[in-house]
Amino acid sequence: MPETNAREPDRTADPGLARLNALSRQDLRVELAQVLDIDRWVDAVAEQAPYADRRALTELADKHAREITGDEVASALARHPRIGEKAEGKGTEARWSRGEQSAFAADTDDASLRVQRIFEFAQGEYEARFGQIYLVCASGRSSRELLADLVARLDNDLSSELRVVAEELRKIAGLRLDKLLDAA
Repeated sequence: MPETNAREPDRTADPGLARLNALSRQDLRVELAQVLDIDRWVDAVAEQAPYADRRALTELADKHAREITGDEVASALARHPRIGEKAEGKGTEARWSRGEQSAFAADTDDASLRVQRIFEFAQGEYEARFGQIYLVCASGRSSRELLADLVARLDNDLSSELRVVAEELRKIAGLRLDKLLDAA
C-alpha cells in the first residue's frame, strides 16, 4: 500500500468525490451544470478541482451560489419546469426535477387536487406579475405548502422576488450536489 502524507486528504474515501475529481474539466463542467446552470457558478466551482473532500466542495459551491444575481436567475430558470409539470427527458437533471416535485404530484385526494387547481391559477398570476416561472425548492413539500409560499411571494416586488428565487436556486443546488456526489 502506498505511503500517504498525513496532511494530505484521502480523496478516494468518497467514491462520488473521487469520480468528480477524475473528470476532465469539460466533463466536470457538464456535471456541475446539471446542479446549477449558471456559467459563473460552474466556472468558479470547476476551477477549484480537485476537491480535498466533500465538505470543501459543498462549502465552495454554496459560497458561489450565494452570489447569484438577478440576471443569472433568468438563465437558471430556463432549465426548470413549472411546478406541477413533469420535466422532459431521461437525463439526470430531468430525473432530479421529477423527484423534487414528487410530493406535490403525490397529493391526489380531492382536496389536494383542488389545491393544485388553485395553485395553477396562482402560478399564472405569479408569471404575469414577475415575467418568470415560480421556482421553489419543492423537495418534500406538499401542494398546500407550495401554494402558501406562492401566495405569500405574490406580495414581493421584483427585486425582492429575484433574491428569493436566487436563494431557492441555492437550496436546489445544494440538494443536487449531494445527489451528484451520492451517484457514484
